[in-house]
Amino acid sequence: MTNVFRGCGAVFYKEVLHVRRDFATLFFSLIIPILQMTLLGYGIDTNIRQINTVVFNADGRRESRELIDRLKNSDTFHVMRHVQNDRDLNDMIVSGRARVGIKIPVDYSDRLLHQMSAQVLVLIDGSDSSVAGPAINVTTAIGLDESLRRVLPSGASFAVDMRPKLMFNPDSRSPNFFLPGLTAILLLNVTTFLTSFSIVREKERGTLEQLFVTPVRPMGLLLGKLLPYLGIGFFELSMILGFMRFVFRVPIHGNVLLLAFLSLPYLFVSLSLGILISSKANTQAEAMQLAFLTILPSVFFSGYIFPRETIPAVLYPISYFIPATYFINIARGIILRGAGLVHLWADGLALFVLGTVLLILAARRFHNKVIMA
Repeated sequence: MTNVFRGCGAVFYKEVLHVRRDFATLFFSLIIPILQMTLLGYGIDTNIRQINTVVFNADGRRESRELIDRLKNSDTFHVMRHVQNDRDLNDMIVSGRARVGIKIPVDYSDRLLHQMSAQVLVLIDGSDSSVAGPAINVTTAIGLDESLRRVLPSGASFAVDMRPKLMFNPDSRSPNFFLPGLTAILLLNVTTFLTSFSIVREKERGTLEQLFVTPVRPMGLLLGKLLPYLGIGFFELSMILGFMRFVFRVPIHGNVLLLAFLSLPYLFVSLSLGILISSKANTQAEAMQLAFLTILPSVFFSGYIFPRETIPAVLYPISYFIPATYFINIARGIILRGAGLVHLWADGLALFVLGTVLLILAARRFHNKVIMA
């Protein structure tokens, strides 16, 4: 029996020494989980607050301004902009810049003063199902409270009749909400992992150093590695859209070609991120650990599950540096809201800038390695 475990103590001691000397392993095993828990613990709030709201107040008098103040004071709505027509009101919601639109009719004050029921239209972005419920409940409660403060019209239930209208996803189907956002997460995972592993595999085989001494320039090397996986990313996107449309019955209201076009900068960012990771990692296991670091922030800080408005102000800027933030708005905008390029060009531009910065950083790291070699 003793012979079976012979050498166990020596191997155990050797492994302990190895772990003590391997700072990267200790860092990823002990420090990173605590950092992620701290970040997500403070950054995630399931209570829906400060929903971006746009207001079209066609009345403009004291009674309508009081209603807007009630919405602001509820802490559920953040009135970010006032518009002057229905088109601007609709565009703000279609573009994803506002989740809720409030339209107060021109005769709102007159109807209340004459003890008649006044209707207020509440447009709610149904592509984000986490917002729809709180928005409907709070606006209905405010309308009821306003009605109790006034003389009810004869035969009417409410003096202030809040009329919510759920746009883009009126049935509140979960696949309609989750699957367009999931597209961003799946594309990020596959392209980042494939790209980072391809270069790290060259390192492990010792062929990367041979490439460094050839006339191939660092940027040429990186683009040559990147382009095949760009094709894989497009093929994956096509499969995801096919399954989404024909298996899960998610309607696509916008232009599929526009979605493919705006997917280019997102795939570019994901591939550049994979290349940057590979410039740091020396083994595939290390590359996998670094790639996983991008997953949780992309899920929780991009608006995929929880609205970005719920992120504390201190941590909110993080969401601007997460590529999935922009592509989720692009995917939901085109698939669910029927948004066009005029609504989404800023998201595409932000992705292109992020991808360019990441690729330049990766090229510089590889350039330094070429000089050292």
